[in-house]
Amino acid sequence: MTETSAANDQRAISGAELRLEQVVKRYPGQKVPAVESLSLTIPAGEIVAFVGPSGCGKTTSLKMINRLIEPTSGTILIDGQDIRQESATSLRRKIGYVIQGGSLFPHMTVATNVAVVPKMLGWDAQRITARVDELLDLVGLDPDRYRDRYPRELSGGQQQRVGVARGLAADPPVILMDEPFGAVDPITRQRLQDELISIQRELGKTIVCVTHDIDEAIKLGDRILILQEGARIAQYDTPENILAAPANDFVADFVGAGSSLKQLSLTRIRSLDLSRPTTARVGEETAPVIQKAEQAGDETVVVLDDRDRPVAWPWLRQMRNNPRVRGEPRENLVTLDQAATLNDALDTMLTSTHSKVIVTGDRDRYLGVIDFEAVTDHMRQAEKEAAEHVEQAEREPEEGSDG
Repeated sequence: MTETSAANDQRAISGAELRLEQVVKRYPGQKVPAVESLSLTIPAGEIVAFVGPSGCGKTTSLKMINRLIEPTSGTILIDGQDIRQESATSLRRKIGYVIQGGSLFPHMTVATNVAVVPKMLGWDAQRITARVDELLDLVGLDPDRYRDRYPRELSGGQQQRVGVARGLAADPPVILMDEPFGAVDPITRQRLQDELISIQRELGKTIVCVTHDIDEAIKLGDRILILQEGARIAQYDTPENILAAPANDFVADFVGAGSSLKQLSLTRIRSLDLSRPTTARVGEETAPVIQKAEQAGDETVVVLDDRDRPVAWPWLRQMRNNPRVRGEPRENLVTLDQAATLNDALDTMLTSTHSKVIVTGDRDRYLGVIDFEAVTDHMRQAEKEAAEHVEQAEREPEEGSDG
């Protein structure tokens, strides 16, 4: 999203510019090319979402970037270098590739799966071990708990996290993602989207993500590429501009009705003020914590681990039977990244027993809590400001005609 773009100046960018020039893919026996003269530039450090109807050529376009599909003609450049100047195998080791379900090797442990490309590149064992642990931590999996597990011992969301870690393993400048979150339930999908945004905030890669879901594209993309049949560009722009000014009827129909509601989904949680209820550390004595919470008027306590990550959110009545504050595995607690949308916040609150949600930042560090009233107040204010803007715009021509 554009908030991510605005943050680009405040973080290191490890991605590379990606440029497609008149790229064509024509299959034998087909009258119409699968991709016809596709040209666009993807700036370094941005996420671009490729969306469009089934069969429009978005996955074919993605796979030509790492030469899983060879272009019929045209040029693809990464940081100004033609991708045909090296072998396809060498190229793919420099491009992360994440697909639906993670596509993990079932006979390999999590650590071995993540280490595949670094081993091919000849990294030493110590460097590989350190990189595996770093990446598992980055994608929200405790290395001590997960490095020796096999894919069959993981949930779908955990498998997808390992797939993302494997795509990042050799620190490639470009990451390709083909419907990466399409095979998981909606809540897990939202959390994986949040984690991707958080990872991108830290690493600044160039990411191309194919999705069929316009809402996912709006959430993830700094820019969105909407394709028609033959991978012809219907519109390539920021989510804000696409929602506010669709280029043609095809784009308007694809985005769908309710674009004003979709505009609200552009707003990130970080735009709202967070509350800071009582917190405690795992292992603290319970009695002083309960006393502090009662004095503050809080009915719950946010429990943090030694890295400031929330691990539990008990009610005071649940804490009274334990002499010390207890935590749970972090993945059991539903939280939202600060870059999650207001729609995400409302969806999460509907399934929460708190009617609130914990908000986290980089590496899942605790930032605060957002409640239902804060979200709805912001939405009402946004609608009021939008109505005033429209009213002002309608008055201006009349005022100009008086002169």
